[in-house]
Amino acid sequence: MVNWQITATTIYCDAVADEVTLLVYKDGTAKCTGYVKYSEPGRETEAIMRQKARELKRNLECRGVECPWVIRYRDELLAAEKDGKRDKV
Repeated sequence: MVNWQITATTIYCDAVADEVTLLVYKDGTAKCTGYVKYSEPGRETEAIMRQKARELKRNLECRGVECPWVIRYRDELLAAEKDGKRDKV
């Protein structure tokens, strides 16, 4: 069992071309703040994403619960906690 409640980091997500925060909870669950914003974007967010996609000349799409960034961050934290190296993540 980990000795912290929640930990987070902010990254630049190429999938949505924006900064998002990755959250990992002590029970091992993880989520991304970008998922809420970009998985089912509202009208304004959708327009911004279309504009960014045109500028970048590629599709932008949130990967949701299968996001490799979220999975990797969670796994690194839990492995570091197990090894007693949490400060190094």
